[in-house]
Amino acid sequence: MTASDAKADLRSSLQSAREALLWKLEGLSEYDIRRPRTATGTNLLGLVKHLAGVELGYLGDTFGRPSGEPLPWLEDGAEPNADMWATADESREHMVALYRRAWGHADATVDALPLDTMGRVPWWPSNKNEVTLHQAVVRVLADTHRHAGHADIIRELTDGAAGFGEGKDDMPVRDSAWWENHRSRLEEAAREADRDA
Repeated sequence: MTASDAKADLRSSLQSAREALLWKLEGLSEYDIRRPRTATGTNLLGLVKHLAGVELGYLGDTFGRPSGEPLPWLEDGAEPNADMWATADESREHMVALYRRAWGHADATVDALPLDTMGRVPWWPSNKNEVTLHQAVVRVLADTHRHAGHADIIRELTDGAAGFGEGKDDMPVRDSAWWENHRSRLEEAAREADRDA
């Protein structure tokens, strides 16, 4: 496999996760994309905001390629977890556009540099902050897929939509009655296992 092929594979997998994450916002109200769905406040638009910063940091700043995008939620003195939720005045359009610009900046870094290029992660301890571009891309790829998985669950809890996106065939095609019956069978199996334990 050539370096070009390796980059193409990494970018293809990353792009798939990016698009899946943004699809989770489609058709939902402002409330539903912002509402906290877990005890720690995980929400759809917050995941987009967070991943914009992840891409700009790991695939920009780490390799001496700052984007110039203002990210006040990541500055010293910012509120803890400020990158994991959007304020009422941080619009969906702004966050999605920021995330798309972050993709472009990250992709330009991957295109411009060899995968063995060394960088320094500014927010890691100085004795452990060196990474190759390959390692940084894998880190962003893993983080993006992880958060796209969070978004899968949040979206399904919100309105039942599941999978990579509208019209994609990654989920079995079943009607709602089939899924309800399936869920009931799983609930009964869980209760039976608990009784037998």
